[in-house]
Amino acid sequence: MSKIYNAIMGLAVGDALGVPYEFRQRDSFRAESMIGFGTHNQPAGTWSDDTSLTLATMESMTRRQELDLWDIMENFSGWLFGNKFTARGELFDVGTVTREAIVNFNEGYPPDKCGARGYFDNGNGSLMRILPLAFFTDHGKVIRAVSGLTHAHRIAQTACEIYVKTARELIRGKDILSAVNTALDRTNNPPKIFQRLRGIDKLKRENVKSGGYVADTLEAALWCVINSESYSECVLAAVNLGGDTDTTAAVAGGLAGICFGDIPDKWAAQLARKDYINKLCVDFERFIREKSEVESG
Repeated sequence: MSKIYNAIMGLAVGDALGVPYEFRQRDSFRAESMIGFGTHNQPAGTWSDDTSLTLATMESMTRRQELDLWDIMENFSGWLFGNKFTARGELFDVGTVTREAIVNFNEGYPPDKCGARGYFDNGNGSLMRILPLAFFTDHGKVIRAVSGLTHAHRIAQTACEIYVKTARELIRGKDILSAVNTALDRTNNPPKIFQRLRGIDKLKRENVKSGGYVADTLEAALWCVINSESYSECVLAAVNLGGDTDTTAAVAGGLAGICFGDIPDKWAAQLARKDYINKLCVDFERFIREKSEVESG
């Protein structure tokens, strides 16, 4: 399978694994397989807004053959108000900041004015959907603009930049710890909170936070990848941290898909709309390949 497939399918499977456990306290449960119902009362294999907005971003880029912020926001609006890009034709999970940004867009705000800029608006709602950019660009300004569609504070934007640049280093074959350090080196003036990532390999599980704060989600996801030797070990570790289980596992799962590529067939087979995701990955890969060929002359 391609790295694009492994990344996006890795994200979606991690998301679906975490959906039944969202908001549950760490060590009050033990996730070991793909199950259904739980927090959102959804069948096994159902993914959430993390995957929906990732697919909405990919679909826009593939169809438009470019990064079009207006069109991405149109897709987000179609998701929120028309149930497009959902697992089973029903929207059941949306963050407050993301919702408000899409409402702003529908009310006529331009894309670069829709996102929230307050310190307390630093949820993980842009980090969870930013992975497709790892195959498109490493330009910090572009990554921050795509984050800023919903989350425009410097912390959220920086988290997205570090994540995308880490993913790009993994795509190039670096190990995860080297990829993280390179991403930090190539991120301009990151807020001090991200300096903890320099020693993430030494962080103990009890000190890893797994709520909805974007810096915590990034740290937890990277910690899970660094402390795992397979895709399944990584995403189950992410879910079992508790809290925002679907997003932590989605963010970790995207990187683990690139790193390990061994997504269990039994989990992928259970995933809602698996064929649609697969086709979108194929089309997106064609777009990225053609873009690369044009750029290389």
